[in-house]
Amino acid sequence: MKKNMKAEIISIGDELLIGQTVNTNASWIGAELSKIGFSITRCVAIPDSKEDILNALSAAKGKVEIALITGGLGPTSDDITKSVLCEFFGTRLVSNQVVLEMITTMMTRRNFQMNENNRRQADVPENCRVLLNETGTAPGMWFEKGGTIFVSMPGVPPEMKHIMTERVLPELKTRFVSQAIVHKNIMTYGMPEAKLAGVLAVFESELPPTVKLAYLPSYGIIKLRLTGKGESFEAVRDSVSVQAGKLCKIIGDLVYGEDEETMEMAVGRLLKEKKATMCTAESCTGGSIAHLVTTVPGSSAYYKGSVIAYSNEVKIEHLGVPAGLIEMNGAVSREVAEAMAKGSRKAFSASFSVAVTGIAGPDGGSEEKPAGTVWISVDSENGTVSRNFTFGTDRIVNILRFSIAALNMLRQEILRAK
Repeated sequence: MKKNMKAEIISIGDELLIGQTVNTNASWIGAELSKIGFSITRCVAIPDSKEDILNALSAAKGKVEIALITGGLGPTSDDITKSVLCEFFGTRLVSNQVVLEMITTMMTRRNFQMNENNRRQADVPENCRVLLNETGTAPGMWFEKGGTIFVSMPGVPPEMKHIMTERVLPELKTRFVSQAIVHKNIMTYGMPEAKLAGVLAVFESELPPTVKLAYLPSYGIIKLRLTGKGESFEAVRDSVSVQAGKLCKIIGDLVYGEDEETMEMAVGRLLKEKKATMCTAESCTGGSIAHLVTTVPGSSAYYKGSVIAYSNEVKIEHLGVPAGLIEMNGAVSREVAEAMAKGSRKAFSASFSVAVTGIAGPDGGSEEKPAGTVWISVDSENGTVSRNFTFGTDRIVNILRFSIAALNMLRQEILRAK
């Protein structure tokens, strides 16, 4: 039984290095190991190369308690991980009958013809412990050498997560006793990171040595993560909770949620509490706000629909925006945004309507209205509230930032409502 357990993540695959595939496996594994008290000391992505794999395995041996490996276990010629593992652990490949039967059953159920590549998936290093994979054809493999546990898993995310959840994490929890680690996230919006750090400078300096604060910014949202470590889970949890309370008192107006709550989840939660409904009228965001809202399970209880009024004709015909208003003020204006919000709320008979009209970029702007300009309006029984924002010139980033800013304005208006 040890404390301060160390872990390393080794991701294998050329596709990870040339940008064709985002390495979501490493972030998920890191989060899960952190929850049970492991410290991630290194995370490396390496090509499908015998020399690189052997070097990574050698570098981990004896340095960490566990090395988790993903990728390179497929049935094609470029998947060399199993043969390299045999060399590193001094063994040979043998066919595992249980795995072969599972693959045969799976292929039969899917009406696929078994071939030699499928059969080779059942070949595993003779001295490994096989970790069955009920979601795919490649099993996981558990080795121990030089004081380090090595676990090799498929790179396909659902298969890796299945093996980790069902086979790996339960054993690690029973085998190792580590220090208690507690994370608490405070979700904020409305203040740049540098300014927020200044506001929280005194708070951060007065944190107990067992609690740390991290800033994790993304598209205007800043996740403030408090991490506590110690001997007792209960004591660490209570300490983090006290500090989270202090933090929220300092920046209360900026906090929209906790833990992993997204802005769209926060909006949905408030609408349910108020028994209210919403709709959207989108020009420059092209349905992005509607998409975010409807990713939340149960959103049908409060979300009525959207008009994607990308052209002026749709603004006029379906939202009732007067043509003269567009001619006088331009499509990207307070007046047009407010008319869109009012027209949408009337069309859907919703409690709240949020409308956006802007210039996503990178072109289409002017000196008066540069790319990144957006007008957002929220209409409700309380009246109409409008704001103008100017962001950058990256089109995709702007669409997301416009959407989040719109949802935050909607959130604030829901809070103001009686």
